[in-house]
Amino acid sequence: MKLVKNIAIALTLSAAAFTGAQGAGTAKHPLQIDWSFSGPLGQFDQASAQRGWQVYKQVCSACHSLKYFRFRNLADIGYEEDMIKAFAAEYEVAGEPDDYGDPTTRSAEPKDPFPNPFPNDNAARSANGGALPPDLSLMIKARHDGANYVYSLLVGYEDAPADFDLGLGMNYNSYFKGSQIAMAEPLYEDAVEYEDGTPATKEQMAKDVVQFLMYVAEPSLEKRHNMGIKVVLYLLILSIILYISMKKIWKPVKAGRNFYED
Repeated sequence: MKLVKNIAIALTLSAAAFTGAQGAGTAKHPLQIDWSFSGPLGQFDQASAQRGWQVYKQVCSACHSLKYFRFRNLADIGYEEDMIKAFAAEYEVAGEPDDYGDPTTRSAEPKDPFPNPFPNDNAARSANGGALPPDLSLMIKARHDGANYVYSLLVGYEDAPADFDLGLGMNYNSYFKGSQIAMAEPLYEDAVEYEDGTPATKEQMAKDVVQFLMYVAEPSLEKRHNMGIKVVLYLLILSIILYISMKKIWKPVKAGRNFYED
């Protein structure tokens, strides 16, 4: 009996320790934002996505790559070919080796993916205090409630509570698991100057860059939603036709007559 009692106490203490450890690593539930792309009829806000591209290019691209994004994809959020070529030409990418086999560089073209800010992962870690900045191509889809999570993370930086043990070089953010993150606060008032004159508040920039990253992660969203609407309408019309046909076929039977005698 004593052995059973000791086992029960040990299990209770283990469960308490496990619960406490989980509590220490949990994060606040993300803020819930009304996104234009949400729901079965959701569409991208092109103006916001263009501003988000500006935020990514001027702020996020210093550390984060977009390896699945090509400059030509900007056409889907309203940019024209000449502008896309101009954006691409601002960057250099690896070219063909020269006649001696030495590496060369060239101006990027619309067909090229957005260049990684670092030559390799070790260089990225070295420049960021040992932390590896994640690629943002699929970030919105890779996190639960991704759009709201990324938005909340970007606006969630604050001073750590007095009793919080914040690691050296870390930043307090209650929306991040463990509440401390290596990335310094990236957005601040007027960090960019929007081309359309929109006030660049921290919240506005966070919303815009999330809109852009959602497009990068799911560029076919609008086509999928439009196809879904067409399929639903087709099935609705088909159901009505089948219902009318069924009523016509079974009407003689219900009247007690053979359908083929009519």
